Amino acid sequence: MGLTAAGAATAALAPALTACGSDGGSGSKTLRVVAADYGDNAANGSQKYWDALARAFEAQNKGVKVEATVLSWTEVDKKVAEMVAAGKAPDIAQIGAYAEFAAAGKLYSADQLLTIPTQADIIASIARAGEVAHVQYGLPFVGSTRLLFYNKTLFAKAGIAKAPESWDELQAAAKKLQTAGVKVPYGLPLGPEEAPAETMMWMLSGGGGYTDHNGTYTILSDQNVDTFKWLRDELVGKGLTGSLDPARTNRQTVFDAFCRGEVGMLNGHPTLMKQAEAKGIKFGTAPLPGKSGKAKATMGVADWIMAFKAGGHREEVGRFLDFVYSTKNVSAFTNQYDLLPVTTSASEKMAADSAKDKLKPFLAQLENAEFYPVDKTSWAKVSQALKEKIGSVVVKGGDPASVLGEIQREADSTDLAAHGK
Repeated sequence: MGLTAAGAATAALAPALTACGSDGGSGSKTLRVVAADYGDNAANGSQKYWDALARAFEAQNKGVKVEATVLSWTEVDKKVAEMVAAGKAPDIAQIGAYAEFAAAGKLYSADQLLTIPTQADIIASIARAGEVAHVQYGLPFVGSTRLLFYNKTLFAKAGIAKAPESWDELQAAAKKLQTAGVKVPYGLPLGPEEAPAETMMWMLSGGGGYTDHNGTYTILSDQNVDTFKWLRDELVGKGLTGSLDPARTNRQTVFDAFCRGEVGMLNGHPTLMKQAEAKGIKFGTAPLPGKSGKAKATMGVADWIMAFKAGGHREEVGRFLDFVYSTKNVSAFTNQYDLLPVTTSASEKMAADSAKDKLKPFLAQLENAEFYPVDKTSWAKVSQALKEKIGSVVVKGGDPASVLGEIQREADSTDLAAHGK
Protein backbone atom coordinates (compact mmCIF):
# COMPACT_ATOMS: atom_id res chain seq x y z
CA MET A 1 0.00 0.00 0.00
CA GLY A 2 1.29 3.41 -0.90
CA LEU A 3 1.79 6.35 1.42
CA THR A 4 -1.58 7.87 0.65
CA ALA A 5 -3.29 4.72 -0.50
CA ALA A 6 -6.07 5.08 2.05
CA GLY A 7 -7.20 8.24 0.33
CA ALA A 8 -6.56 7.17 -3.24
CA ALA A 9 -9.81 6.15 -4.86
CA THR A 10 -9.90 7.69 -8.28
CA ALA A 11 -12.81 6.76 -10.47
CA ALA A 12 -11.15 7.52 -13.77
CA LEU A 13 -8.90 4.67 -14.76
CA ALA A 14 -5.93 5.30 -16.97
CA PRO A 15 -5.70 3.92 -20.50
CA ALA A 16 -5.09 0.23 -21.06
CA LEU A 17 -1.52 -0.86 -20.42
CA THR A 18 0.60 -1.65 -23.43
CA ALA A 19 3.86 -3.45 -24.02
CA CYS A 20 7.28 -2.48 -22.75
CA GLY A 21 9.16 0.52 -24.14
CA SER A 22 9.54 0.41 -27.89
CA ASP A 23 11.34 2.13 -30.68
CA GLY A 24 9.00 4.32 -32.67
CA GLY A 25 9.54 5.47 -36.23
CA SER A 26 12.36 7.78 -37.34
CA GLY A 27 14.73 6.39 -34.71
CA SER A 28 12.67 7.73 -31.80
CA LYS A 29 12.31 5.73 -28.61
CA THR A 30 9.29 5.49 -26.34
CA LEU A 31 9.58 4.92 -22.60
CA ARG A 32 6.55 3.40 -20.90
CA VAL A 33 5.99 4.51 -17.31
CA VAL A 34 3.42 3.00 -14.95
CA ALA A 35 2.85 5.02 -11.77
CA ALA A 36 0.56 5.10 -8.76
CA ASP A 37 -2.11 7.72 -8.13
CA TYR A 38 -1.70 9.79 -4.96
CA GLY A 39 -4.82 11.89 -5.49
CA ASP A 40 -8.17 11.27 -3.84
CA ASN A 41 -10.25 12.80 -6.63
CA ALA A 42 -10.03 13.54 -10.36
CA ALA A 43 -8.89 17.13 -9.75
CA ASN A 44 -5.69 16.22 -7.88
CA GLY A 45 -4.84 12.95 -9.62
CA SER A 46 -1.18 12.19 -10.41
CA GLN A 47 -1.72 11.73 -14.17
CA LYS A 48 -1.38 15.50 -14.63
CA TYR A 49 2.01 15.51 -12.90
CA TRP A 50 3.43 12.68 -14.98
CA ASP A 51 2.04 14.09 -18.24
CA ALA A 52 3.58 17.51 -17.56
CA LEU A 53 6.86 15.86 -16.56
CA ALA A 54 6.89 13.78 -19.76
CA ARG A 55 6.25 16.80 -22.02
CA ALA A 56 8.96 18.85 -20.28
CA PHE A 57 11.46 15.99 -20.63
CA GLU A 58 10.60 15.42 -24.30
CA ALA A 59 11.20 19.10 -25.03
CA GLN A 60 14.77 18.72 -23.77
CA ASN A 61 15.41 15.23 -25.20
CA LYS A 62 14.52 15.00 -28.86
CA GLY A 63 13.87 11.49 -30.09
CA VAL A 64 12.62 10.19 -26.75
CA LYS A 65 8.90 9.97 -25.97
CA VAL A 66 7.45 9.19 -22.55
CA GLU A 67 4.03 7.59 -22.13
CA ALA A 68 2.76 7.53 -18.54
CA THR A 69 -0.11 5.38 -17.27
CA VAL A 70 -1.32 6.21 -13.77
CA LEU A 71 -3.38 3.64 -11.85
CA SER A 72 -4.95 3.58 -8.38
CA TRP A 73 -2.97 2.11 -5.48
CA THR A 74 -5.51 -0.70 -5.21
CA GLU A 75 -4.39 -2.15 -8.55
CA VAL A 76 -1.04 -0.72 -9.65
CA ASP A 77 1.26 -3.28 -7.99
CA LYS A 78 -0.85 -6.16 -9.31
CA LYS A 79 -0.99 -4.71 -12.85
CA VAL A 80 2.79 -4.26 -13.00
CA ALA A 81 3.33 -7.84 -11.77
CA GLU A 82 0.95 -9.07 -14.49
CA MET A 83 2.80 -7.07 -17.16
CA VAL A 84 6.14 -8.50 -16.04
CA ALA A 85 4.76 -12.06 -15.99
CA ALA A 86 3.42 -11.56 -19.52
CA GLY A 87 6.83 -10.40 -20.77
CA LYS A 88 5.59 -6.84 -21.20
CA ALA A 89 7.38 -5.04 -18.37
CA PRO A 90 7.23 -1.24 -18.47
CA ASP A 91 10.52 0.63 -18.67
CA ILE A 92 9.78 2.32 -15.34
CA ALA A 93 7.34 1.47 -12.56
CA GLN A 94 6.54 3.67 -9.56
CA ILE A 95 4.87 1.29 -7.11
CA GLY A 96 5.07 -0.07 -3.56
CA ALA A 97 7.75 -2.79 -3.68
CA TYR A 98 10.74 -3.80 -5.77
CA ALA A 99 12.43 -6.77 -4.07
CA GLU A 100 10.88 -9.64 -6.02
CA PHE A 101 11.77 -8.05 -9.35
CA ALA A 102 15.31 -7.34 -8.14
CA ALA A 103 15.75 -10.91 -6.88
CA ALA A 104 14.64 -12.20 -10.28
CA GLY A 105 17.36 -10.12 -11.99
CA LYS A 106 14.84 -7.98 -13.89
CA LEU A 107 15.94 -4.51 -12.72
CA TYR A 108 18.76 -2.12 -13.48
CA SER A 109 20.73 -1.04 -10.41
CA ALA A 110 20.83 2.62 -9.39
CA ASP A 111 24.44 3.04 -10.47
CA GLN A 112 23.55 1.77 -13.96
CA LEU A 113 20.97 4.55 -14.30
CA LEU A 114 21.67 7.69 -12.30
CA THR A 115 24.48 10.19 -12.52
CA ILE A 116 26.72 10.40 -9.47
CA PRO A 117 25.27 13.81 -8.35
CA THR A 118 21.72 12.40 -8.48
CA GLN A 119 22.71 9.29 -6.52
CA ALA A 120 24.50 11.42 -3.93
CA ASP A 121 21.44 13.65 -3.50
CA ILE A 122 19.15 10.79 -2.39
CA ILE A 123 18.97 10.71 1.43
CA ALA A 124 21.22 7.89 2.61
CA SER A 125 18.82 6.24 5.09
CA ILE A 126 16.18 5.89 2.36
CA ALA A 127 18.65 4.82 -0.33
CA ARG A 128 19.78 1.96 1.95
CA ALA A 129 16.19 0.76 2.21
CA GLY A 130 16.31 0.24 -1.57
CA GLU A 131 19.22 -2.21 -1.45
CA VAL A 132 19.27 -5.94 -2.00
CA ALA A 133 22.60 -7.53 -0.96
CA HIS A 134 24.14 -4.04 -0.74
CA VAL A 135 23.16 -3.11 -4.32
CA GLN A 136 20.48 -0.45 -4.77
CA TYR A 137 17.64 -1.42 -7.11
CA GLY A 138 14.76 0.45 -5.49
CA LEU A 139 14.87 4.21 -6.00
CA PRO A 140 12.79 5.98 -3.35
CA PHE A 141 10.16 8.24 -4.89
CA VAL A 142 8.57 9.94 -1.89
CA GLY A 143 8.87 9.45 1.85
CA SER A 144 6.83 9.80 5.01
CA THR A 145 7.53 9.46 8.71
CA ARG A 146 5.29 9.06 11.75
CA LEU A 147 4.78 11.26 14.78
CA LEU A 148 2.54 11.26 17.83
CA PHE A 149 -0.55 13.42 17.23
CA TYR A 150 -2.49 14.80 20.19
CA ASN A 151 -5.70 16.79 20.49
CA LYS A 152 -4.81 20.10 22.18
CA THR A 153 -8.40 20.79 23.24
CA LEU A 154 -8.75 17.42 24.98
CA PHE A 155 -5.30 17.77 26.56
CA ALA A 156 -6.31 21.15 28.02
CA LYS A 157 -9.61 19.70 29.27
CA ALA A 158 -7.72 16.86 31.01
CA GLY A 159 -5.07 19.19 32.45
CA ILE A 160 -2.16 17.74 30.44
CA ALA A 161 0.58 20.34 29.96
CA LYS A 162 2.71 18.73 27.24
CA ALA A 163 3.05 15.76 24.92
CA PRO A 164 4.33 12.58 26.62
CA GLU A 165 7.94 11.56 25.97
CA SER A 166 7.97 8.12 27.62
CA TRP A 167 5.57 5.21 28.00
CA ASP A 168 4.95 6.11 31.65
CA GLU A 169 4.06 9.67 30.65
CA LEU A 170 1.86 8.35 27.83
CA GLN A 171 -0.01 6.10 30.25
CA ALA A 172 -0.40 8.96 32.77
CA ALA A 173 -1.77 11.26 30.05
CA ALA A 174 -4.15 8.53 28.83
CA LYS A 175 -5.46 8.07 32.39
CA LYS A 176 -6.17 11.80 32.68
CA LEU A 177 -7.98 11.76 29.32
CA GLN A 178 -9.97 8.73 30.50
CA THR A 179 -10.96 10.55 33.70
CA ALA A 180 -11.98 13.58 31.64
CA GLY A 181 -14.44 11.40 29.70
CA VAL A 182 -12.53 11.14 26.41
CA LYS A 183 -13.92 8.24 24.35
CA VAL A 184 -10.54 7.01 23.09
CA PRO A 185 -7.62 8.22 25.25
CA TYR A 186 -5.08 6.46 22.98
CA GLY A 187 -5.95 5.20 19.48
CA LEU A 188 -4.21 1.86 18.79
CA PRO A 189 -5.06 0.50 15.31
CA LEU A 190 -3.78 -3.08 15.17
CA GLY A 191 -6.53 -4.15 12.75
CA PRO A 192 -5.57 -5.46 9.30
CA GLU A 193 -5.41 -2.19 7.35
CA GLU A 194 -2.02 -1.05 8.62
CA ALA A 195 -1.06 -3.37 11.46
CA PRO A 196 2.56 -3.72 10.23
CA ALA A 197 3.08 0.05 10.63
CA GLU A 198 1.61 0.40 14.13
CA THR A 199 3.51 -2.74 15.15
CA MET A 200 6.81 -1.38 13.85
CA MET A 201 6.36 1.99 15.59
CA TRP A 202 5.81 0.31 18.94
CA MET A 203 8.69 -2.13 18.39
CA LEU A 204 11.05 0.78 17.62
CA SER A 205 9.85 2.74 20.64
CA GLY A 206 10.65 -0.30 22.80
CA GLY A 207 14.17 -0.63 21.40
CA GLY A 208 13.34 -3.50 19.04
CA GLY A 209 12.27 -3.83 15.44
CA TYR A 210 11.61 -6.34 12.67
CA THR A 211 15.25 -7.01 11.81
CA ASP A 212 18.75 -6.46 13.18
CA HIS A 213 21.54 -4.54 11.43
CA ASN A 214 22.40 -7.63 9.38
CA GLY A 215 18.86 -7.88 8.06
CA THR A 216 17.99 -10.99 10.09
CA TYR A 217 14.41 -11.12 11.38
CA THR A 218 14.20 -10.39 15.13
CA ILE A 219 10.41 -10.44 15.53
CA LEU A 220 10.64 -12.68 18.60
CA SER A 221 13.15 -10.53 20.47
CA ASP A 222 12.87 -9.89 24.21
CA GLN A 223 12.35 -6.19 23.49
CA ASN A 224 9.41 -6.86 21.17
CA VAL A 225 7.79 -9.33 23.58
CA ASP A 226 8.15 -6.81 26.44
CA THR A 227 6.66 -4.05 24.26
CA PHE A 228 3.49 -6.02 23.55
CA LYS A 229 3.18 -7.18 27.15
CA TRP A 230 3.24 -3.50 28.16
CA LEU A 231 0.62 -2.63 25.56
CA ARG A 232 -1.57 -5.55 26.68
CA ASP A 233 -1.30 -4.87 30.41
CA GLU A 234 -0.61 -1.16 30.81
CA LEU A 235 -2.60 0.41 27.97
CA VAL A 236 -5.31 -1.89 26.59
CA GLY A 237 -5.78 -3.81 29.85
CA LYS A 238 -6.42 -0.57 31.75
CA GLY A 239 -9.09 0.55 29.30
CA LEU A 240 -6.94 3.36 27.91
CA THR A 241 -7.73 2.53 24.27
CA GLY A 242 -11.35 3.32 25.07
CA SER A 243 -14.29 2.35 22.90
CA LEU A 244 -12.24 1.06 19.95
CA ASP A 245 -11.04 -2.55 20.00
CA PRO A 246 -7.35 -2.40 18.96
CA ALA A 247 -7.39 -5.93 17.53
CA ARG A 248 -10.07 -5.01 14.97
CA THR A 249 -9.58 -1.27 14.53
CA ASN A 250 -8.11 0.02 11.27
CA ARG A 251 -5.98 3.13 10.87
CA GLN A 252 -8.57 5.14 8.96
CA THR A 253 -11.20 4.40 11.63
CA VAL A 254 -8.91 5.92 14.27
CA PHE A 255 -8.04 8.86 11.99
CA ASP A 256 -11.75 9.53 11.44
CA ALA A 257 -12.42 9.40 15.18
CA PHE A 258 -9.51 11.79 15.82
CA CYS A 259 -11.03 14.18 13.28
CA ARG A 260 -14.33 14.03 15.19
CA GLY A 261 -12.54 15.06 18.39
CA GLU A 262 -12.96 11.65 20.05
CA VAL A 263 -9.29 10.55 20.30
CA GLY A 264 -6.73 12.06 22.66
CA MET A 265 -3.53 10.64 21.08
CA LEU A 266 -2.46 8.39 18.22
CA ASN A 267 0.46 7.78 15.87
CA GLY A 268 -0.05 9.44 12.49
CA HIS A 269 1.51 10.60 9.23
CA PRO A 270 1.25 13.92 7.35
CA THR A 271 -2.03 13.02 5.63
CA LEU A 272 -3.75 13.15 9.02
CA MET A 273 -2.83 16.85 9.32
CA LYS A 274 -4.96 17.77 6.31
CA GLN A 275 -7.84 15.61 7.48
CA ALA A 276 -7.78 17.09 11.00
CA GLU A 277 -7.43 20.69 9.78
CA ALA A 278 -10.41 20.22 7.47
CA LYS A 279 -12.51 19.26 10.52
CA GLY A 280 -11.23 22.14 12.67
CA ILE A 281 -9.30 19.97 15.15
CA LYS A 282 -6.58 21.79 17.11
CA PHE A 283 -3.71 19.32 17.30
CA GLY A 284 -0.01 19.11 18.04
CA THR A 285 2.68 16.64 16.98
CA ALA A 286 5.68 15.25 18.86
CA PRO A 287 8.31 12.50 18.48
CA LEU A 288 7.09 9.01 19.39
CA PRO A 289 7.34 8.30 23.13
CA GLY A 290 9.83 5.54 23.96
CA LYS A 291 10.19 3.08 26.80
CA SER A 292 12.15 5.52 28.97
CA GLY A 293 12.21 8.73 26.90
CA LYS A 294 11.74 9.84 23.29
CA ALA A 295 12.03 6.91 20.87
CA LYS A 296 15.45 6.75 19.21
CA ALA A 297 13.89 6.17 15.79
CA THR A 298 10.55 6.45 14.10
CA MET A 299 9.17 4.51 11.19
CA GLY A 300 9.79 5.75 7.70
CA VAL A 301 7.81 4.72 4.65
CA ALA A 302 8.87 5.05 1.04
CA ASP A 303 7.29 4.25 -2.29
CA TRP A 304 9.62 3.10 -5.02
CA ILE A 305 10.71 3.63 -8.59
CA MET A 306 12.34 0.77 -10.46
CA ALA A 307 13.61 0.39 -14.01
CA PHE A 308 13.18 -2.87 -15.91
CA LYS A 309 15.87 -4.23 -18.22
CA ALA A 310 13.37 -5.76 -20.66
CA GLY A 311 12.99 -2.71 -22.90
CA GLY A 312 16.74 -2.22 -23.21
CA HIS A 313 16.52 1.56 -22.81
CA ARG A 314 19.01 1.97 -19.99
CA GLU A 315 20.54 5.23 -21.23
CA GLU A 316 17.18 6.94 -21.94
CA VAL A 317 15.66 5.68 -18.70
CA GLY A 318 18.65 7.02 -16.79
CA ARG A 319 18.28 10.43 -18.39
CA PHE A 320 14.57 10.51 -17.55
CA LEU A 321 15.17 9.47 -13.92
CA ASP A 322 17.83 12.16 -13.49
CA PHE A 323 15.11 14.57 -14.64
CA VAL A 324 12.54 13.07 -12.24
CA TYR A 325 14.96 13.57 -9.32
CA SER A 326 15.75 17.22 -10.07
CA THR A 327 14.97 19.47 -7.09
CA LYS A 328 12.23 21.26 -9.00
CA ASN A 329 10.37 18.08 -9.96
CA VAL A 330 10.73 16.37 -6.58
CA SER A 331 9.44 19.52 -4.84
CA ALA A 332 6.51 19.87 -7.24
CA PHE A 333 5.22 16.39 -6.41
CA THR A 334 5.80 16.41 -2.65
CA ASN A 335 4.27 19.88 -2.29
CA GLN A 336 1.11 18.76 -4.05
CA TYR A 337 0.47 15.89 -1.63
CA ASP A 338 2.17 17.02 1.61
CA LEU A 339 4.72 14.21 1.37
CA LEU A 340 8.42 14.29 2.18
CA PRO A 341 11.12 14.63 -0.48
CA VAL A 342 13.71 11.87 -0.69
CA THR A 343 16.58 14.11 -1.87
CA THR A 344 18.75 16.35 0.28
CA SER A 345 18.35 19.32 -2.07
CA ALA A 346 14.53 19.19 -2.06
CA SER A 347 14.52 18.60 1.71
CA GLU A 348 16.63 21.71 2.24
CA LYS A 349 14.25 23.67 0.02
CA MET A 350 11.28 22.47 2.09
CA ALA A 351 13.09 23.27 5.36
CA ALA A 352 13.58 26.86 4.16
CA ASP A 353 9.91 27.30 3.18
CA SER A 354 7.86 28.86 6.00
CA ALA A 355 4.68 27.62 4.34
CA LYS A 356 5.82 24.07 5.12
CA ASP A 357 6.38 24.57 8.87
CA LYS A 358 3.89 21.85 9.86
CA LEU A 359 5.73 19.27 7.76
CA LYS A 360 9.14 20.10 9.21
CA PRO A 361 8.86 17.86 12.31
CA PHE A 362 8.22 14.91 9.97
CA LEU A 363 11.13 15.99 7.78
CA ALA A 364 13.45 16.15 10.80
CA GLN A 365 12.71 12.47 11.55
CA LEU A 366 13.52 11.25 8.03
CA GLU A 367 17.30 11.12 8.36
CA ASN A 368 17.16 8.56 11.20
CA ALA A 369 13.96 6.78 10.22
CA GLU A 370 13.85 2.99 9.91
CA PHE A 371 11.97 1.34 7.08
CA TYR A 372 10.11 -1.87 6.49
CA PRO A 373 12.48 -4.68 5.39
CA VAL A 374 11.22 -4.28 1.83
CA ASP A 375 14.51 -5.63 0.46
CA LYS A 376 13.30 -9.09 1.51
CA THR A 377 11.07 -11.02 -0.89
CA SER A 378 9.60 -12.64 2.27
CA TRP A 379 8.31 -9.31 3.59
CA ALA A 380 4.96 -9.50 1.77
CA LYS A 381 4.09 -12.77 3.56
CA VAL A 382 5.35 -11.50 6.91
CA SER A 383 3.31 -8.32 6.49
CA GLN A 384 0.19 -10.41 5.80
CA ALA A 385 0.84 -12.57 8.87
CA LEU A 386 1.12 -9.43 11.01
CA LYS A 387 -2.19 -8.14 9.65
CA GLU A 388 -3.90 -11.40 10.54
CA LYS A 389 -2.37 -12.12 13.94
CA ILE A 390 -0.78 -9.20 15.77
CA GLY A 391 -4.03 -7.71 17.10
CA SER A 392 -4.63 -10.79 19.24
CA VAL A 393 -1.56 -10.18 21.41
CA VAL A 394 -2.96 -7.11 23.20
CA VAL A 395 -6.39 -8.49 24.16
CA LYS A 396 -7.01 -10.03 27.57
CA GLY A 397 -5.21 -13.37 27.68
CA GLY A 398 -3.13 -12.52 24.60
CA ASP A 399 0.25 -14.22 24.37
CA PRO A 400 2.87 -11.97 22.72
CA ALA A 401 5.69 -14.55 22.85
CA SER A 402 3.56 -17.25 21.21
CA VAL A 403 2.20 -15.05 18.41
CA LEU A 404 5.49 -13.27 17.71
CA GLY A 405 7.20 -16.68 17.70
CA GLU A 406 4.69 -17.96 15.14
CA ILE A 407 5.32 -14.95 12.88
CA GLN A 408 9.10 -15.31 13.38
CA ARG A 409 8.99 -18.97 12.28
CA GLU A 410 6.93 -18.04 9.22
CA ALA A 411 9.40 -15.25 8.38
CA ASP A 412 12.42 -17.55 8.74
CA SER A 413 10.93 -20.36 6.64
CA THR A 414 9.85 -17.93 3.89
CA ASP A 415 13.34 -16.42 3.91
CA LEU A 416 14.97 -19.84 3.61
CA ALA A 417 12.64 -20.81 0.76
CA ALA A 418 13.48 -17.56 -1.03
CA HIS A 419 17.15 -18.49 -0.90
CA GLY A 420 16.50 -22.03 -2.10
CA LYS A 421 17.44 -23.70 1.19
